[in-house]
Amino acid sequence: MSADSARSELASLDRIRAVADAVLYEGYLLYPYRATSRKNQVRWQFGVLGPQGADNAGLGEDAHLSMDCLVDAKADERLWEIQATLSFHVRFLQLQQRRTEQVQDGGGYLAVPELRVGAERWFSWDEAVDVESSHTVLLPDLLSGHSWTVTADAAENIEPVHDQHGNPAGRLVRQRWPIAATVAARLELVEGLHRLSVSIDNQATVDALAGKDDALRRSLLGTHMIIESHDPRVGFVSVIDPPDYAQEAAQQCRQHRCWPVLAGEPGEVSAVLGSPIILYDYPEIAGESTGSLFDSTEIDEILMLRVLTMTDAEKAEARATDPKAAEIIDRCDAMSAEDLMRLHGTFRDPDPMPPSWSDAADPFAIFNDHDPETGEVVISGTTISKGSLVRLNPRRRADAQDVFYADQLARVTAIHRDLDDETHVAVVLVDDPAADLHDWYGRYLYFSPDEVVPL
Repeated sequence: MSADSARSELASLDRIRAVADAVLYEGYLLYPYRATSRKNQVRWQFGVLGPQGADNAGLGEDAHLSMDCLVDAKADERLWEIQATLSFHVRFLQLQQRRTEQVQDGGGYLAVPELRVGAERWFSWDEAVDVESSHTVLLPDLLSGHSWTVTADAAENIEPVHDQHGNPAGRLVRQRWPIAATVAARLELVEGLHRLSVSIDNQATVDALAGKDDALRRSLLGTHMIIESHDPRVGFVSVIDPPDYAQEAAQQCRQHRCWPVLAGEPGEVSAVLGSPIILYDYPEIAGESTGSLFDSTEIDEILMLRVLTMTDAEKAEARATDPKAAEIIDRCDAMSAEDLMRLHGTFRDPDPMPPSWSDAADPFAIFNDHDPETGEVVISGTTISKGSLVRLNPRRRADAQDVFYADQLARVTAIHRDLDDETHVAVVLVDDPAADLHDWYGRYLYFSPDEVVPL
């Protein structure tokens, strides 16, 4: 592999990892990011692989996940003669318990729910450490089935806490328990393509558990995988939106708690992301996002505005809950008005131009010659444009809400023309105390020209 190819491959994998990290930490800690919030009492919502038997015993979740994806070998020679490889990156969180302990007068330490030393405070809390285990396999080895073990070691770390005079006041004890899982992968011929079946199974068993907490400590959290091909002759085929030649093969793929999507730059077929959350092909992080908020189904702007409304005491409690929560609070507090405005919204065209327009030198010229800010429309012999005053007279296809605006005075904010060459008059109500705010946000009322009367 050339140096340029290696750099390109690493860049593509970094792009996929950015999405995978959002999957990894989805639901890790939810607004208001405090340990005392009821919604944060039950965590680790996606991709949890509990010990074997924990689900039936009511102590945890299913120990197994699996997925099928499609592989297309683009060479003439048979697949087992291609010395190509696939790399499997298994990723998950390992629970890390953080215990807060206070120094006792007679010596020794006492476990407490919360440790306060001066202005600083810490809660007892379950943190997590991200784990990624990579394994590369030759394609011929996958034809007969191949398995390997993924592990995460136990560990304990003690962080002393001192008061303002340097005397021992307590300590933070962080502890992790050992985790081991079996990964199995197999290729088999299906409808002219090869189906790649991959499974992950937690090796821990319910017999050794002391209860639900112990089951969680020995679980894989947020489990997902990235599979990449290093050979241009071997690529992946979409299972959720397969081409015609792969329809029958895709119908024979089965998923259990894990769904494969094509990943990387749109159009690339060298990688698949197997996620415990159902995604589209080529998922990506919005360019406007400034960092993780652990809730990818929410809107960054809304969550950040909520954080900014928190009191100083609430923010202090969030910082005491988890270092990652502290990062979110600090990031929101440091945002400027311009940073927040960039989160307000961006228009993206999700579809390419229709083929019938492809012959135009500049297809967008069909409708780009109209500027809503300077556009005009003639109504009853009077030209109106931005700033004109009109009286509303809703009648055509008016709904109940439009009827309430009858006879209201309004100020024109823009004249829009859509792709069907229909004209729409955007207005704000003159008597609306929030008119300036609606204008600033771009939240207008829209009427057709025959529904407004020029003044």
